[in-house]
Amino acid sequence: MPHAPHPPAGDAPEQKRHTPSSDETVTRIALAARDGDPVKADRFVRELHHDVRRYVAFLSADPQAADDLTQEVFLRALTALTGFEGRSSARTWLLSIARRTVADSLRRAASRPRLSDRGDWQRAAEQTRIHHVPGFEEGVALAELLSTIPVARREAFVLTQLLGYPYAEAATVLGCPVGTVRSRVARARHALMDLLSDVDGQPMAAHRAGHARPCVGLPLVPA
Repeated sequence: MPHAPHPPAGDAPEQKRHTPSSDETVTRIALAARDGDPVKADRFVRELHHDVRRYVAFLSADPQAADDLTQEVFLRALTALTGFEGRSSARTWLLSIARRTVADSLRRAASRPRLSDRGDWQRAAEQTRIHHVPGFEEGVALAELLSTIPVARREAFVLTQLLGYPYAEAATVLGCPVGTVRSRVARARHALMDLLSDVDGQPMAAHRAGHARPCVGLPLVPA
């Protein structure tokens, strides 16, 4: 079994734009890594680490567990890589593994008693904030919001609205029709907007210590 991959140093915060050409590139990298060469495997991990980490962080609604989940995803992927034949893009194949990994994690968490109910997004953000990391607090807040909607809608929303995947590719990852993805995204977005406009009877942009703070924005990626 391959060793657990280390997160790339200085993982770039910006999101690479997904194009047919970029998907072909990462698929070639994955196919080349099937021979077990550690250098090729390392390149495979580095190419897709950012996408996987963002996906599992938002899908699991637990940014604190993102690194462990990402490592588990790549352990599973590297073990299964010899069976990858390139019938779908490596990115799509890997996100399908990530989805199953998060589902397993959620099932394990559901079998354990919850220690507390962290329904208040602002309190959760304060408790888990890492200072001097731009956007971290807003990411925690959005993850908390996402945890309130059904998993099926959450994963469709994360893939299309946060990671920017085309609806057709998201449908492949999720194993459902494109129309179902669109419906889930619409319902997730509606639920999140309701939460944004009404948390404890006031907008999500509620101020802290008497100072207004910006609302966590919801992106919208067209089909």
